[in-house]
Amino acid sequence: MRGAGPAVRAARGALPRGRPLLLLLAAAALCARAGAAEPCAAPCSCRRGLLDCSRQRLPSGPGPRRIPPLPAGTTGLVHNTIPEINAEQLQVYLSLENLDLSSNLISEIKASSFPRMQLKYLNLSNNRITTLEAGCLDNLSSSLMVIKLNRNRISMIPPKIFRLPHVQFLELKRNRIKIVESLTFQGLESLKSLKMQRNGISRLMDGAFFGLGNIEELELEHNNLTEVNKGWLYGLRTLQQLYVSQNAISRISPDAWEFCQRLAELDLSYNQLTRLKESAFVGLGLLEKLNLGDNRINHIADGVFRGLTNLQTLDLRNNEISWAIEDANEAFVGLSRLDKLILQGNQIKSITKKAFSGLEGLEHLDLSNNAIMSIQENAFAQAQLKELVLNTSSLLCDCQLKWLPQWLSESSLLQAVSVSCAHPEWLAGQSLLSVDPDDFVCDNFPKPQIRVHPESTVALRGTNVTLTCSAVSSSDSPMATAWRKDSELLYDAEVENFARYQQQSGEVLEFSTVLHLFNVNFTDEGKYQCIVTNHFGSNYSNKAKLTVNELPSFLKTPMDLTIRTGAMARLECAAEGHPTPQISWQKDGGTDFPAARERRMHVMPEDDVFFIANVKMEDMGIYSCMAQNVAGGLSAMPP
Repeated sequence: MRGAGPAVRAARGALPRGRPLLLLLAAAALCARAGAAEPCAAPCSCRRGLLDCSRQRLPSGPGPRRIPPLPAGTTGLVHNTIPEINAEQLQVYLSLENLDLSSNLISEIKASSFPRMQLKYLNLSNNRITTLEAGCLDNLSSSLMVIKLNRNRISMIPPKIFRLPHVQFLELKRNRIKIVESLTFQGLESLKSLKMQRNGISRLMDGAFFGLGNIEELELEHNNLTEVNKGWLYGLRTLQQLYVSQNAISRISPDAWEFCQRLAELDLSYNQLTRLKESAFVGLGLLEKLNLGDNRINHIADGVFRGLTNLQTLDLRNNEISWAIEDANEAFVGLSRLDKLILQGNQIKSITKKAFSGLEGLEHLDLSNNAIMSIQENAFAQAQLKELVLNTSSLLCDCQLKWLPQWLSESSLLQAVSVSCAHPEWLAGQSLLSVDPDDFVCDNFPKPQIRVHPESTVALRGTNVTLTCSAVSSSDSPMATAWRKDSELLYDAEVENFARYQQQSGEVLEFSTVLHLFNVNFTDEGKYQCIVTNHFGSNYSNKAKLTVNELPSFLKTPMDLTIRTGAMARLECAAEGHPTPQISWQKDGGTDFPAARERRMHVMPEDDVFFIANVKMEDMGIYSCMAQNVAGGLSAMPP
């Protein structure tokens, strides 16, 4: 199991010859001596040279209950009622390397709890610890390699509490830590694995893990984190595995991965992500495994995975993905080494021939639990599939699907495929693989077919724009439309829809939708697209680009000047518009004038200034300023 692996390996590595961790005798155990001259202390038991005093509720004698006297070398007192750790009683065990005091009643670790010992492994899990006193572990700093504090009641980690330069594995699972302050883990420069699952952590302050210069694994599952950003990831340059599943993460900041670009595995499953922006994974060129399953992702920006050239496994199961597969053709660009793609349990109804563009190395594809209705020919042509998981009973079994049964058979991909027809009615419920080739006919087209696409438009700022889209279907299933701008749904758009029947080799339903954009501004610029949907699936129009221009208008105009010969003339002119207008100058209506020919003219576009150096008599005249962009131009001259 991944969750327990590293710490267990470390613990075992600290023990001679891999013998069990609990109750290992540091020196020769009493009960292992020849003839067993000294018997075990009741109620403990001796087996194969090990002294086992766990689950015995050991008596503690008069006075406060502490660690009872034990034969030399005992290392495990699990499941007893020990309430505190006493340095004096540990003096006789200074050579111990492994000490397990888990499942007792210890409530605090004091600065005086431990004498100077050679412990390598310390387990204090499943106690009642609320307080870690300053310096409480300092006497173990020369040797300690593994420390477990799971299932306690720790709510705050004091600064510099872990001055343990040799510790490689630290576990703080199932405590009550809500906030991790900056520099909390300074002093753990050898740490490789940190586990903090199930604490309820809601805030990781900037630099929370700074100082962990050798960390490889960070586990933060089952907390309340809402964002991934470079602040709390600062300094994790050696991190290779990051597990943040089962949180409330809804945002990945654009530069989140700046300080941890050696990640090989990233688990973001079971969070609240809805959008994957183009910057979501920038810098993760070494990533091999990415788990985004069980979020609410419905938007995947084109090229979002472009930089993940090493990615081998991508898990997108149980999201709300539809158009990213049905329409986009750049969603997986850059993933040439991807071996496994999981799209199980999304909202995919159709697969286009470009849906998996860029996946030349894909061998395993899971499309199960999607109500897929249509698959275009050659949709899987770029991949090298060895396994295809596909189960759907919604297929539109017309002539456009005739290729699929033969391709599945020839590709030896039938093992995990269960597909049957939903249309036409006389094939409903029949396995696609048993349909006679002559029965794949196209006498109708129930899925909407777009006949009129919106057209790219250039408009002046402040004018109104309309974009039109029409589709037809041979089915009388109701059609619905939606409009997108730059791949984002427009929820408050002004839209008119029209439906009518027309004769076209039989009666067909025509559906038209008109998008009205009033008083357009620069924020309206973008690529617009309509989506037409009915019971049999969706179809997507071409993307129409809207460009909004604005005529130039002057901010500064030139003023009359009277100047002596030999001096410098200074004229100002500035204009605004969209696109930004270009400024040019004329003298007496022409562009050929002495200052220009003699290189005495200097234009400073950033300062909106025009200079004429060493003014001469022939420079006299009427100077005009011209401002021009694609929308038009105008000129200004001194009054």
